[in-house]
Amino acid sequence: MDKKLKLYGANWCPKSANLRNHLQSIWIHFDDHNVETEPESEAIVRALYEGKLKFPTITYGDKHLKNPTTKELDVFLKENELLDD
Repeated sequence: MDKKLKLYGANWCPKSANLRNHLQSIWIHFDDHNVETEPESEAIVRALYEGKLKFPTITYGDKHLKNPTTKELDVFLKENELLDD
């Protein structure tokens, strides 16, 4: 199981940019994937949502979070021990 934090989004998407900027601002390492230019990334996201392309999506291991707010993302990071209290 790949235990890397991943962001699946699109360059033009303001919500993707907001999450990307938030992760960078709190010094969390993550892999950034563009679902519009990376067919494999698009397929991964579609597999999570019954064929629908929903982003931004955050994944960590077998867990995923669809279109979170930064507060929801912080809770997810804490639950997965990626962010200190």
